[in-house]
Amino acid sequence: MASSPSPPAPRGPERRPNLAFRGLRGRLSPGEFAAAVRRAAREIGENVSCDARYIGRVEAGEIRCPNYAYERVFLHMFPGHSLTDLGFEPRRVVRGRTARGQGAYGGEGTSPRARTRPFFLRAEPPAPGGGPAGGSVDSPADSPTDSPIDEESDVLRRAFMTGGPAAVAAVSLIPSALLQPGTAPADRPVTRRAGAAEAAAVEATVRRIRLLDDRHGADSLYRWAGEALRSAYDLLDAGAHRQPVADRLHAGAGELAISVGWLAHDSGRCAEARPYYAEALATARIAGSPALEAHAFCNTSFLARDAGRPREAVRAAQAGRQAAAHLGSARLLSLLAMREAGGWAHLADRAACEESLGRARTLFERGPHDADPEWMTFYGEAELEGLEAQCRAALGDRRRAARHARRAVELLDPHFVRNIALFTAELADDLAAQGEAEEAAETAGRTLELLGQVRSTRIRTMLDGAARRLWPQRRTPAVADFLDRYAAARPV
Repeated sequence: MASSPSPPAPRGPERRPNLAFRGLRGRLSPGEFAAAVRRAAREIGENVSCDARYIGRVEAGEIRCPNYAYERVFLHMFPGHSLTDLGFEPRRVVRGRTARGQGAYGGEGTSPRARTRPFFLRAEPPAPGGGPAGGSVDSPADSPTDSPIDEESDVLRRAFMTGGPAAVAAVSLIPSALLQPGTAPADRPVTRRAGAAEAAAVEATVRRIRLLDDRHGADSLYRWAGEALRSAYDLLDAGAHRQPVADRLHAGAGELAISVGWLAHDSGRCAEARPYYAEALATARIAGSPALEAHAFCNTSFLARDAGRPREAVRAAQAGRQAAAHLGSARLLSLLAMREAGGWAHLADRAACEESLGRARTLFERGPHDADPEWMTFYGEAELEGLEAQCRAALGDRRRAARHARRAVELLDPHFVRNIALFTAELADDLAAQGEAEEAAETAGRTLELLGQVRSTRIRTMLDGAARRLWPQRRTPAVADFLDRYAAARPV
C-alpha cells in the first residue's frame, strides 16, 4: 500500500528587497555608504565592521532586522526614523516571537533599546543568525557586541542565578503576573507595567553583579550582564503604575548600565564601555538624579584615563564633583578628586595632581556618612592608597608608588580578590621599574596565582608590563621561575 505523500515543508517568508534602505543610500556606492556607517558608529562609541557586502545583504532583504549595534548606529544616522521606516521588520517578527503591545516609542518594534527575553530565562545563547528561513536577524559575526559566550561565562551565569538576590532577580524581573498567559516562558514578552517587585529585582541584579565582579573579575560576566541591562530597559519601556517605582527603575537601570560599562572597561573593551556610561548619564538626566549622574561621570573619568584621554578624565571628574556637590557624601567627593588626580598625573601636571590628592585625603578623613552611595563599598583606605600609587607611577615616582601599592594590598579585605590582584600587579610593576627584580618577580608570582580566581584583562595587561620590565633580568633565578610560570599560564 502506497504511503501518503508527506506534506510540503513550510517555507520561510518571501525575501523582499529593502527599497527604503536603498533609497537612503542615494547616490553613494555601497562601499561609500558602509564607510559612512562606520563613521557614525565611531561617533557613538560602537564598533561595527560594515562593508559593501553587508549593505548589499541589507538591500537584498537578506538581513530583515539588524543586530543591536547596527540598530543603534542606523537610528543615530537617521534621527526620527524607526527600524520599520528604514525598511526593516520588527525583531519580534523575525525571531518568531509572539506579538507585544505598542511600545513606549510609539509603535511596535521601534524602540532603540533591544527587546529580548531576559537572560535569566534563557537556557542557552542564541544561535548565530537568529532568524527563520528566508531572512535573519543580523549575525553575531557582524558585530563584536553580540558574540557567543564561552564556557566559563555559562558557569558564572549559573552562579549568578543561585543565592538570595539572584534568586529574587531570576523569579521577579519578568514575573508571571506581567506575562501573557498560555505562552512558553521563552516567548512571553512583558505587556503590563512594572511594579515594586521588578524594581527590587533590578536592584538585586546590580548588587549580584558587583559581588561577582569583586570576586571573579569582569571578563566572564560582561556579556550576561548586558542581557540583564536589556531586560531592565524593557521594564522602563513598559512603564510603572506609580512614580516612586518609576524612579527606582530609572535609578536601577542607570546603575546597571554603569556596571555593564565597568565590566567592559575591566575586560579591556574600552570602546564598548563608553556608550554604556553615556546611557547611564542620559538616564540620570531624564530621572533628575544627581547621584546617578555623579556615578556616571566618576566612571567616565576612570575610563578616559585608561583610554589615553587624560584631559577628558579631568573634565569628567570635575563634572561629577558639580553633580555631587549637594549630596552630602564627602567620600564620593574624595573619589572624584582621586579620579581628577589620575587625569592630572597622566597629563604630567604634578602641581594639579598634588592638589587633587590632598583634597581627596582631606575629604576621605571626614569619614563615612549615611549619604554615601551603596556602590562605594569598595572605596576604603586601601583603595585610596592604591589610586595614589597609580598617580605616583604615572608621575614617574616609582618608589612612592610602590609604598602606596604595598599599603593597599595590606589593607584590602580578602573579599576584594580582584582589587588584591590589581594592586599586587601594580606593586610588581613599581618594583620592577626600580630594579628590585627578585621582589618584583615574587610579587608578580602572587598576582599570577590570583589570576586563577580572577578574569580581568586590565590586570593581565598590567602583569604583562611587569613581565616585560623583568625580561632583561631573566638570568636571575626568581625572575626566570616567574617568567616560565607566566608563559605557561598565558592563554593560547
